[in-house]
Amino acid sequence: MLLGRKTWQLFSRLWPGRDDPFSARMNAVPKLVASRTLADVSAWPNSRVAGGDVAGTVQDQQGDVIITGSLSVVHALMAEDLVDEYRLLTFPTVLGTGERLFPSGSPPVYLECLSAEQSGAAVLARYGRARP
Repeated sequence: MLLGRKTWQLFSRLWPGRDDPFSARMNAVPKLVASRTLADVSAWPNSRVAGGDVAGTVQDQQGDVIITGSLSVVHALMAEDLVDEYRLLTFPTVLGTGERLFPSGSPPVYLECLSAEQSGAAVLARYGRARP
């Protein structure tokens, strides 16, 4: 799992104190923290700092890298064309402002819907690169 510093700091205050099965999995999974300033990640087991070269760190990983939150990390990987699939959990809330996953002015991204399913009040949708 790859997280930005802010997301990691939030999660590191929530997950380590929980003992349900999902929390046990979250605590056990290896976690990479994309940060230039954070040095101590001992508050959440199995965490390590990925450092400044997020794209290089992701390219060096074996298997899938899952990003939770951390829009700045997603944008950095998008810029390097390293995102193969987007899994979006969408809640029926209209905010009107905020950062966009695909900022205006950025090149178009062509995706195809791989699946969509209801998850409580939200919808979990998976999008992959469109096939030419």
